[in-house]
Amino acid sequence: MKKLDPKDYLNKIMEGDCLEIMRQLPSRCVDIVVTSPPYNLKNSSGNGMKDGRGGKWKNAGLIAGYENHGDAMPHKDYVKWQRACIKEMLRLVPEKGAVFYNHKWRVQNGLLQDRADIMRGFPVRQIIIWKRKGGFNFNRGYFLPTYEVIYMLAKKDFCLARGGNSIGDVWEIQQERNNAHPAPFPVELARRIVEATHAETILDPFMGSGSTAIAAKLEKRNYVGIEKSRKYCQQAESRIKSLELRT
Repeated sequence: MKKLDPKDYLNKIMEGDCLEIMRQLPSRCVDIVVTSPPYNLKNSSGNGMKDGRGGKWKNAGLIAGYENHGDAMPHKDYVKWQRACIKEMLRLVPEKGAVFYNHKWRVQNGLLQDRADIMRGFPVRQIIIWKRKGGFNFNRGYFLPTYEVIYMLAKKDFCLARGGNSIGDVWEIQQERNNAHPAPFPVELARRIVEATHAETILDPFMGSGSTAIAAKLEKRNYVGIEKSRKYCQQAESRIKSLELRT
């Protein structure tokens, strides 16, 4: 398969399937990956999505799934898909690179689903806790979940930029507000990762509304974006253009 040239992907958001497009990118073409995939929330035993309550997602529109993605894959298929995505992400970073992969632990059928089946065999060096505020809990069998996790999958020579190692591993960051995407990734969260690394080029294969690209531009780095939904591509490009007009 012929690989894409940098002019085809650098500082661009490519519309299409993330696995197909990542396979067209040359190995070691980005320095880090910062991403948050769909969580498969509609395939859930206990968060109210199936019966229409939806919790904090109801007003955001995720009760209907994402644009072009229903977010309700059979669990085994979802795990297989995410593992294939992570394998490609790791191919795309050099030995001094890393993948920062945001996901959500949850209770399924009364037991913790901690994403170990997705992470098995990958080079997880650290788990960062993203402490967010708010949320709803319809199940009296456990306390209200108030955090998500960021798996840092690090290649052997990865190290943080000067001062990066002084940042703790629990980050209290507000969820994104005033964003039309049903589950937006906070710019502040992406920016904290980017500014703590030496990365010059950052990939987000689930770009959504463009938060990782905005974080990269704020830190004067390059970005590579992939997003399946044309609607979300347009949202991201609009946000990036608005940032460029302000700076």
